[in-house]
Amino acid sequence: MARSHSRSHGSPQAGGLWLYGVHAVKAALANPSRMKRRCVLTLSAAEAIGTTLLSRVAVETADAERIARLVPSGAVHQGVALQCEPLPRRDLEEVLHPATRQTILVLDQVADPHNVGAILRSAAAFEAAAVIVQDRHAPPESGTLAKAASGGLDLVPYITVVNIARALEQLGNAGFWRVALSGEGEQPLAQAVAGGNIAFVLGSEGSGLRRLVRARCDSSAFIAVGQRMDSLNVSNAAAIALYEWRRHVDLTGAISIPE
Repeated sequence: MARSHSRSHGSPQAGGLWLYGVHAVKAALANPSRMKRRCVLTLSAAEAIGTTLLSRVAVETADAERIARLVPSGAVHQGVALQCEPLPRRDLEEVLHPATRQTILVLDQVADPHNVGAILRSAAAFEAAAVIVQDRHAPPESGTLAKAASGGLDLVPYITVVNIARALEQLGNAGFWRVALSGEGEQPLAQAVAGGNIAFVLGSEGSGLRRLVRARCDSSAFIAVGQRMDSLNVSNAAAIALYEWRRHVDLTGAISIPE
């Protein structure tokens, strides 16, 4: 059994973790699992978020310059910053429900927080069950990650595991068809997608999937692109894979595993 958990996402400073941006803060405020401390925001941002969500946290109004001092330099905070705690630990077993149609994204050493955040955003849009990363080779929970995820960090479980290959074994035992996405894949994505439980496995843009990770997959697939560009950004590839899976499920309404 793979030991899996949601990391403490780095050691937050004594002041806690600061999230920023309207969508990220709204999702965090709506998440009952997120422990909130205080929300510092402009009057216009308060109108955008709404009184119902703001009633769940201590609120301070401030100008944009003061808010900018609470977040990383150059961050687009949209007039709001939320001081909170990292999300609580989640186990992979909690999100596995083999009797339902699920899709999970497994990221092998994808380290850029903007890419991972964009993947979480797509995962939320297409109702993925989880995004799995390795604890030592993935971005920690942060304001940057949450802003790029546009609320997805508080909507989709972001689960870290000690060993990606063992996590894939666990997914296989739970009935997930494991598809490695690669430019050298065996078949087009549309042919590899199953209507049942499926895990898409994506590697870093530089080195791709590691050998042991690829060996734990049931098949590999490629996304056809034009000759002027030989590859896609990993977050774009994840979004296309999720769309293709969802389209197949909506068309067939059936659970099937390819031969």
